Amino acid sequence: MERGAGTGFATFALSLPAPCLAETGAFFMDNSRTAMKAITVSALNEFVWSDRDIPMPGEGEVLVKVVLAGLCRTDLKLIRSGHRDLTLPRIPGEEAVGIVEKLGPKIESVSVGTRVYIYPGEWCGACPSCLSGAENLCRQMRIMGFHRDGGFAEYAVVPAKSLIPLDDNCSFSDAVFAEPLSCCINAIELSRLKPAETIAIWGAGPAGTLLKRLSSHIGADVVIIDPDKKRRERSGALKFVSGRLFDVCIPAVGDENAYREAIAHLAPRGRIVAFSGLSADSSYHAADFNQLHYFEQTVVGAYGCTYRHGKTALDLITSGAVTVSDLISHTMPLSELSKALDMVAERTCMKIHLNPQE
Repeated sequence: MERGAGTGFATFALSLPAPCLAETGAFFMDNSRTAMKAITVSALNEFVWSDRDIPMPGEGEVLVKVVLAGLCRTDLKLIRSGHRDLTLPRIPGEEAVGIVEKLGPKIESVSVGTRVYIYPGEWCGACPSCLSGAENLCRQMRIMGFHRDGGFAEYAVVPAKSLIPLDDNCSFSDAVFAEPLSCCINAIELSRLKPAETIAIWGAGPAGTLLKRLSSHIGADVVIIDPDKKRRERSGALKFVSGRLFDVCIPAVGDENAYREAIAHLAPRGRIVAFSGLSADSSYHAADFNQLHYFEQTVVGAYGCTYRHGKTALDLITSGAVTVSDLISHTMPLSELSKALDMVAERTCMKIHLNPQE
């Protein structure tokens, strides 16, 4: 690792089975094709699965054939409620993996046929945030699926600098987790969690489970809390926690009650990470500053991830240090996005992967 060395994210050699033929990139675009299928959001809660022109890469860009795209609650919020960073119309999808199909002018960093994870950000590289290694906070950041078209399509044009080649032993279905795992790595780094410290995580969905596994990998004592019985049974989560204080508390669900409980269970000199945003109409937006003062507690925000986090996430996934494949509850055609969104909204799934290549 670069910045953040010493946080406990070691990698280990592990022999994994080779990916199947469908994972190797042994299929390429029919050059006679000019149209693709894609999800287009035209207005809030209005989207269509329809034909779009296949975009062509410009200078510094490549065309990627999207093999799988991950669906998360951010996509649900973006499509049904809007998002600060969303501009319409838009092809959504910030979690995507695929195969490089076509190179734009002056591309030498990647080759056609390369299997890749797409880091969703495009950053300026010159502002104070970028120069400090926090390009996720770049004021000119353009996020795939928000400011520019994303991975809910058969093909996507992306900056070549945003690509991270996949190891031969990393399947597409595992590599899709690089984006959510990257966000969790950012949060754990910002929490300054150390081995043997205690951490409580509210929410046993995909993000909460990944946070738990990262914390366990570091060597922390982890508790996860979730009111949902099925998720408790799957993850070993508790329904509630009382009478215990924690060095780190992370609400991994956008619920104001989770934030209230997290602050109430924060130990002296504890750190709370604002990992999940609250809705604009939430009534809970204030912290008890006297509590922060008297107990020397810290509140830190964690938003998104950097390119470096993506490389670390893929190392952890490929090595087997963080297991992800068991979190996939459904793989569905991208054309069934409406059904998939309902499942996310109703919390009747874990991680849904969408296949645009129908």
